[in-house]
Amino acid sequence: MADDLLTADLLRTDLCVVPVGFGEPQDDARLLCTLCPRACKLRDGQRGLCYVRGRIGDQMVLTTYGRSSGFCVDPIEKKPLNHFLPGSAVLSFGTAGCNLSCAFCQNWSISKSRQMDTLGARAEPEAIARAAVQAGCASVAFTYNDPVIFFEYARDVAVACRRSGLKTVAVTAGYITEAARAAFFECFDAANVDLKAFTEAFYVKTCGGHLQPVLDTLAYLAREGTTWTEVTTLLIPGLNDGDAEIAELAGWLVAHMGPDVPLHFSAFHPDYKLVDRPPTPPPTLSRARAIAKAAGLRHVYTGNVHDPAGGSTVCHGCSLVLVERDWYELGAYRLRDGRCPDCGAVCAGVWTAEAGTWGRKRRPLRIG
Repeated sequence: MADDLLTADLLRTDLCVVPVGFGEPQDDARLLCTLCPRACKLRDGQRGLCYVRGRIGDQMVLTTYGRSSGFCVDPIEKKPLNHFLPGSAVLSFGTAGCNLSCAFCQNWSISKSRQMDTLGARAEPEAIARAAVQAGCASVAFTYNDPVIFFEYARDVAVACRRSGLKTVAVTAGYITEAARAAFFECFDAANVDLKAFTEAFYVKTCGGHLQPVLDTLAYLAREGTTWTEVTTLLIPGLNDGDAEIAELAGWLVAHMGPDVPLHFSAFHPDYKLVDRPPTPPPTLSRARAIAKAAGLRHVYTGNVHDPAGGSTVCHGCSLVLVERDWYELGAYRLRDGRCPDCGAVCAGVWTAEAGTWGRKRRPLRIG
């Protein structure tokens, strides 16, 4: 599962190559990457499917350390996270490459890049933390492509952020091995995990991966309880939007993560290799939300559509609207110490005394 590549290319001076872990020698002289379930076995000078992790000699290396595809200040709700520091600003950044091959990828120009000049911004971890503080951000999000594949860079940025009083957010598909899972998620205060569907066939055919490792990640996050977690499923007409599948997905989340885990259903638009499907109709999202709530989930949201009711946080005890949302604009914020002011029910999440006021602004940044 590796692309042939001359070692000389891995050592190009315009790349920032650093030695990394998660390499296990094999009997056939190949080196097994143990970071993700793809289990790429590499000979000297080869890269894995993610394209950013490779082998030089007997060492695994990362070719994107300190380089990014761009920086932007976003609303935290765009990640999407509705129960984590609402209304606050988050500094978003990513690198290049990905360890899945989703035909519908909406960031494919970054995640599937084979051109290292995509990484136009260089920034050391301390520079990113400093820029986030100066921009008034409460957190830094590792997004656009999956931080699993640039784990060592993400870890070092997370350490710098925490020293500066910032929270850290992983936007990830959760496609990571048991051996790497704990070390990865201990870097993050919050995560949004992309559960792409609830069938193995979808993962194999449409994503080039498998479902079970993602479920294992979600179960681990619920069991460990150190990273605030929300889940997103992009509904694609005719592929993963059936009532039975949605009910099964929601039922699994209730059983393995509990009724308080927020679930976001997002609308698909044709992109990359999947352009023969129509955009997701808004009623599909509303129907999915109703099914998931009937299955026992307390907080189910709709995304990528204008739906104030589907975007607002409601008390599961008395149905009072606790956080009003219209797109990324927040209205009334009624939570008091994480509780409903009327009935006293606890609303799970990481809340602040007052909501932030960042709104729907998007501000690109240059760092380094």
